[in-house]
Amino acid sequence: MSETIKYWASGDWQVRAGEEEEFVKRWTEFLTWTKGAAEGFLHARLIRDLNEPRHYVSFSRWLSAQAMADWQAKPEFTELIGACRALCEDMHSGAFGLAVAIDV
Repeated sequence: MSETIKYWASGDWQVRAGEEEEFVKRWTEFLTWTKGAAEGFLHARLIRDLNEPRHYVSFSRWLSAQAMADWQAKPEFTELIGACRALCEDMHSGAFGLAVAIDV
Protein backbone atom coordinates (compact mmCIF):
# COMPACT_ATOMS: atom_id res chain seq x y z
CA MET A 1 0.00 0.00 0.00
CA SER A 2 2.77 2.49 0.86
CA GLU A 3 4.00 2.61 -2.74
CA THR A 4 0.60 3.76 -3.97
CA ILE A 5 0.10 6.47 -1.31
CA LYS A 6 1.90 9.49 -2.67
CA TYR A 7 0.07 12.53 -1.29
CA TRP A 8 0.70 14.66 1.79
CA ALA A 9 -0.42 17.94 3.25
CA SER A 10 2.09 19.71 5.46
CA GLY A 11 2.30 22.72 7.73
CA ASP A 12 5.31 24.56 9.10
CA TRP A 13 4.25 26.33 12.30
CA GLN A 14 6.10 28.92 14.41
CA VAL A 15 4.04 29.15 17.61
CA ARG A 16 4.05 32.24 19.84
CA ALA A 17 5.87 31.84 23.15
CA GLY A 18 3.63 30.42 25.85
CA GLU A 19 1.04 29.09 23.36
CA GLU A 20 2.66 25.70 22.71
CA GLU A 21 0.30 23.60 24.84
CA GLU A 22 -2.81 25.29 23.44
CA PHE A 23 -1.47 24.91 19.90
CA VAL A 24 -1.00 21.15 20.33
CA LYS A 25 -4.53 20.92 21.75
CA ARG A 26 -6.06 22.83 18.82
CA TRP A 27 -4.04 20.92 16.23
CA THR A 28 -5.20 17.65 17.80
CA GLU A 29 -8.83 18.82 17.64
CA PHE A 30 -8.35 19.84 14.00
CA LEU A 31 -6.95 16.49 12.94
CA THR A 32 -9.39 14.51 15.07
CA TRP A 33 -12.17 16.28 13.16
CA THR A 34 -10.32 15.49 9.91
CA LYS A 35 -10.20 11.80 10.82
CA GLY A 36 -13.99 11.66 11.03
CA ALA A 37 -14.90 14.13 8.30
CA ALA A 38 -12.51 13.64 5.40
CA GLU A 39 -12.60 10.64 3.09
CA GLY A 40 -9.15 9.65 1.92
CA PHE A 41 -7.38 10.76 5.11
CA LEU A 42 -4.92 8.12 6.34
CA HIS A 43 -2.97 9.59 9.25
CA ALA A 44 -1.27 12.71 10.59
CA ARG A 45 1.80 13.54 12.63
CA LEU A 46 2.87 16.68 14.46
CA ILE A 47 6.58 16.88 15.18
CA ARG A 48 8.35 19.41 17.39
CA ASP A 49 11.80 20.83 16.73
CA LEU A 50 14.16 19.63 19.48
CA ASN A 51 16.34 22.73 19.11
CA GLU A 52 13.55 25.30 18.68
CA PRO A 53 10.59 24.12 20.79
CA ARG A 54 8.15 26.68 19.34
CA HIS A 55 8.69 25.24 15.83
CA TYR A 56 6.39 22.41 14.71
CA VAL A 57 5.95 20.59 11.41
CA SER A 58 2.79 18.65 10.60
CA PHE A 59 2.19 15.98 7.98
CA SER A 60 -1.01 14.29 6.92
CA ARG A 61 -1.13 11.42 4.45
CA TRP A 62 -3.88 11.13 1.84
CA LEU A 63 -5.16 8.65 -0.72
CA SER A 64 -5.35 11.32 -3.43
CA ALA A 65 -4.79 14.97 -4.23
CA GLN A 66 -8.56 15.28 -4.71
CA ALA A 67 -9.21 14.00 -1.19
CA MET A 68 -6.93 16.76 0.16
CA ALA A 69 -8.69 19.39 -1.94
CA ASP A 70 -12.12 18.22 -0.76
CA TRP A 71 -10.93 18.41 2.88
CA GLN A 72 -9.61 21.94 2.41
CA ALA A 73 -12.90 23.02 0.80
CA LYS A 74 -14.95 22.14 3.89
CA PRO A 75 -16.06 25.19 5.93
CA GLU A 76 -14.84 23.55 9.15
CA PHE A 77 -11.33 23.32 7.68
CA THR A 78 -11.02 27.11 7.55
CA GLU A 79 -12.34 27.48 11.10
CA LEU A 80 -10.13 24.78 12.63
CA ILE A 81 -6.90 25.62 10.84
CA GLY A 82 -7.58 29.28 11.67
CA ALA A 83 -7.76 28.42 15.37
CA CYS A 84 -4.28 26.89 15.08
CA ARG A 85 -2.89 29.76 13.02
CA ALA A 86 -4.18 32.28 15.56
CA LEU A 87 -1.53 31.00 18.00
CA CYS A 88 1.34 31.38 15.53
CA GLU A 89 3.80 34.06 14.57
CA ASP A 90 4.16 32.41 11.17
CA MET A 91 2.72 29.43 9.30
CA HIS A 92 3.21 27.97 5.82
CA SER A 93 1.29 25.06 4.37
CA GLY A 94 1.26 23.04 1.20
CA ALA A 95 0.09 19.98 -0.66
CA PHE A 96 2.75 17.57 -1.82
CA GLY A 97 3.24 14.59 -4.07
CA LEU A 98 5.96 11.97 -3.77
CA ALA A 99 9.21 12.79 -5.57
CA VAL A 100 11.25 9.80 -4.38
CA ALA A 101 11.06 7.17 -1.64
CA ILE A 102 13.92 5.37 0.08
CA ASP A 103 12.85 2.55 2.36
CA VAL A 104 14.67 0.29 4.76
